[in-house]
Amino acid sequence: MKLWLVSASLFTIGVFAGAQTNSSGAIHVDPEKVAAALAKGGSLVTRPDLLVSGSHREAAGQVEIHDKETDVLYVVDGEATFVTGGQMVGGKVTRPGQWLGSDITGGQSRHIARGDVFVIPAGIPHWFKEVPKSVSYFVVKVLKP
Repeated sequence: MKLWLVSASLFTIGVFAGAQTNSSGAIHVDPEKVAAALAKGGSLVTRPDLLVSGSHREAAGQVEIHDKETDVLYVVDGEATFVTGGQMVGGKVTRPGQWLGSDITGGQSRHIARGDVFVIPAGIPHWFKEVPKSVSYFVVKVLKP
């Protein structure tokens, strides 16, 4: 099952990630842009139904909930403690459909590393709680209308 998720995520990234569209509708991103996004974070594709970005963290983040976005994360390097589910603590709307908080109670904590894939449905709290050194990952956001 995990292999299927990795394959599906890579296929999604490969088909939709990019800055150049050809006549078939396929989008391509140059390797240099991908490497830069994974090193510093940055957008790779922005469409009405989909966002693809590379992300890099060297520290913990805030708890997030997205009302209308499913996140697909694929870790390409590094490690972290990632928490999903439970209840957000101290949540505030930061922009329409986006919540940020300070903690999660009752969530599931996992040590994640290269090769891990997560699919986080809209409405589910998630959080990079600890990042010992760094973690680089792709994020595919599938947007609900």
